[in-house]
Amino acid sequence: MFISLKRMIAGVTLACGLSMAAALPAAATDLSFYFPVAVGGPITKLIDGYVAEFQKAHPDIRISPVYAGSYQDTLAKALTALKGGDAPQVAILLSTDMFTLIDEDAVLPFEQLAKSDADKAWLNAFYPAFMENSRAGGHVWGVPFQRSTVVQYWNKEAFKEAGLDPEKPPQTWDELVAFGHRLTKRDAGGAVTQWGVQIPSSGFPYWLFQCLAIENGVVLANEAGDKTDYANPKAIESLQFWHDLSARERIHPSGVVEWGTTPKDFFERKAAIIWTTTGNLTNIRANAPFAFGVSMLPEKVRRGSPTGGGNFYVFKNASPEQRTAALEFVKFMTSAERAAQWGIDTGYVATRPDAWETPAMKAYVAGFPAAAVARDQLQYSVAELSTHDNQRVTKALNDALQAVLTGAKSPAEALGEAQANAERLLKSYR
Repeated sequence: MFISLKRMIAGVTLACGLSMAAALPAAATDLSFYFPVAVGGPITKLIDGYVAEFQKAHPDIRISPVYAGSYQDTLAKALTALKGGDAPQVAILLSTDMFTLIDEDAVLPFEQLAKSDADKAWLNAFYPAFMENSRAGGHVWGVPFQRSTVVQYWNKEAFKEAGLDPEKPPQTWDELVAFGHRLTKRDAGGAVTQWGVQIPSSGFPYWLFQCLAIENGVVLANEAGDKTDYANPKAIESLQFWHDLSARERIHPSGVVEWGTTPKDFFERKAAIIWTTTGNLTNIRANAPFAFGVSMLPEKVRRGSPTGGGNFYVFKNASPEQRTAALEFVKFMTSAERAAQWGIDTGYVATRPDAWETPAMKAYVAGFPAAAVARDQLQYSVAELSTHDNQRVTKALNDALQAVLTGAKSPAEALGEAQANAERLLKSYR
């Protein structure tokens, strides 16, 4: 009887324990998420809002956003953390960082995560132009999120004052020069008060130069990321054109033009036409004190712009549970609805065609048709310059561009040296 009672008590205790265990919530899966922006500001508020929305739908996953500074800062911090055994599980890094991340054995191909038919359909839902900087060696390494192209903005009031049709931006290089002459203003002393054209050359000079190269029919790097074509005669011709906008035509500021202040120069009527990222669209819409237009870039032998911006990456250090959670988070953040809202909120290009079919995006484009320009330009776009040892290979080109724009070297000399440096850096990868 005593033994039987003991067994009964043990059985009741076990049953209660199992019941209580079943009632307790499962331990949450924690994900560290690196995002390339300085702390504070509207972008961080948007991301915080998306994270909160995701966690409400997935209470078993906790996301910790880390706002890590510039893209370069974020990459450096992620790789440093990787070497210290504390890498993030998820990060937004430049699409052009793909080869660096592969060479560092830092990230997972998404095929290892996206295994169901629904997952595979999601992975195939993005614009092909954006996937050019997401695939290598037959694998998908990054998923497009905040992506962009370079577009042309023009001040319609300045066009009217110059006797130009305010609804017709320059469509060719020849028109860009002709319009630039009519739009450049000088005071009585000959000092320029408004430049006709402004193309920034600090920060990302290779990206803006790539526009000119593409428009002149040359792609600066191969798909495998182990060869460049910096010294191609058409590339030299493209750089000569950029140089001549200031040195010969005198319709463009001389020297190095700051990336960060170019939109402000536009607002302040210091430049009538600017080239910059579509990621500035919301900023320009909010701050330009005049009617403005947005168009595809003008062409020489073809239209074209490189794509740009950041992709989602999942790091190898993630546990199986974290990998599953990371996939859910990336899918949520890149859904059609989220891609549409991100594009509306920021000006980045919604990265998948079905995002443009959502009611929110249709209403936005109906009220602001300029938002669709970058999307329409994707059919002419090519991958942003990306290679193995990308930062040094790109720096070789950036240094060459700035040497030419400041008058220190000729285009042929500078690009020849840049190609020799790139060849030396990339030889081992072949």
